[in-house]
Amino acid sequence: MIFPHLKINKLLEAAKPIIQGGMAIRVSRASLAAAVANCGGIGVIAASGLPEFELRSQIRQARDLIINKGGLLAVNIMYAAREFSKLVEIAIDEKIDLIIFGAGFSRDIFALGREANVPIVPIVSSAKLAIISKKLGAYAIIVESGEAGGHLGTTEPIRKLIPEIKQALDVTPNYPGIDNVPIIAAGGVTSGKDIMEMIELGADGVQMATRFVLSKECDVNDKFKELYLGINEDDIELIHSPVGLPARAIRTPLTQRIADGTVQKPEKCDACLKHCSHAFCIIKALDAARNGDMENGLFFTGGNVAKYRDVLSVKEIFERFEQEAEEYINGKQPQEVQLL
Repeated sequence: MIFPHLKINKLLEAAKPIIQGGMAIRVSRASLAAAVANCGGIGVIAASGLPEFELRSQIRQARDLIINKGGLLAVNIMYAAREFSKLVEIAIDEKIDLIIFGAGFSRDIFALGREANVPIVPIVSSAKLAIISKKLGAYAIIVESGEAGGHLGTTEPIRKLIPEIKQALDVTPNYPGIDNVPIIAAGGVTSGKDIMEMIELGADGVQMATRFVLSKECDVNDKFKELYLGINEDDIELIHSPVGLPARAIRTPLTQRIADGTVQKPEKCDACLKHCSHAFCIIKALDAARNGDMENGLFFTGGNVAKYRDVLSVKEIFERFEQEAEEYINGKQPQEVQLL
């Protein structure tokens, strides 16, 4: 096996060091998360924007689909969501393997995780927050770079962030009872070669989202996937999200209206966010994207989406990663010198 295992704590270990990114709204669902878990990675259900009954249903559906006993299941929850605490409670009640959170930072969640014996994994973009996370008791830390899709906390590239944060964490004491805090690289990782390079830089694993949209198990509308397949670098832009953060998305009629100030403001607010500019309804825009609405959808994407040109099963994606990683490792081996 070319990839090392990813140990989250003494009890949780993924056979492959790959976390599937949590993509809201209703992009990362049970079918995708279970397929990733069945391949030995960590499958993730995006909880933000889901009502209680739907989140519970998705977690239970995924559990029923996971046949690999070593498969791990997580939820991803935006701290910016007004229902953040409630979604955390539901995930804990459903005995989720681990909770990932981002788009803001919570100190209180670490104590909740310890009390319930559920590992908490924050998404951060700076050494400062990584150090705070380790001191508070994070079981792993996802380092998200400026190449990532969706909401962004930095413009720094992943190949700069990983060594910096690795060095900072190496001199930060562990929280009592936690022996090791793995670092997960997120943003800009597209291949098995990239995965191995991240590990060489000091990461213990990677998180990937965009690649898994282009999987057969991701149940977004086919128009969503077709849009990804036809993209080049010039079709990607940064917008200002109502959440209060910049975000990377594909240029569409909606992003054009956002840019020129003609986007329609919501007539009725569901108060889904703790803080919202009300420039437009991001929940409805993301849901429209999932349903293939090219006029009104907001299609988040990673910066390297143009590198993808096919839709594969999750199993085929993992097999390709392993093949690419093996080719990379073999290519680094010194060539045999023939004596003439």
